[in-house]
Amino acid sequence: MIDLSLEAARTLVGAALRTARERGLKPMAVVVYDARGALKCVEVEDGTSLRRAEIASGKANGALALGLGSRAIQTRAEAQPYFVSAVAHVAGPAALVPVAGGVLIRSQEGRLLGAVGISGDTSDNDEICAVAGIEAAKLVAETGA
Repeated sequence: MIDLSLEAARTLVGAALRTARERGLKPMAVVVYDARGALKCVEVEDGTSLRRAEIASGKANGALALGLGSRAIQTRAEAQPYFVSAVAHVAGPAALVPVAGGVLIRSQEGRLLGAVGISGDTSDNDEICAVAGIEAAKLVAETGA
């Protein structure tokens, strides 16, 4: 697989949302970008709170921008708050959300294919759903853990 296909993105989103429903989590927003940062797929469940898609987008965009899962960005924000603040300023206020739930998507060979961002429940639960979706698409998740 050279690029993240629409089929893979849809599989990822569907599996992530199924995982959320199986776990009884709050309604989710899922955003998938390819490696160049182009929007590939987005779904927002009924009942999500306001701005969940934007938060999910910020998690995924931040992961792509820094080449790290957003869990690692959160750790970096705690250790180097000025750096992460500066990156957020450069990228734009909605382009970097430094909490878990933004996961890099890699091919089985390790090539970067894109990122998924999920928001709706706790950040840890968002990340669990992202990983489940990526794995369902037979791809590799990089959370930054």
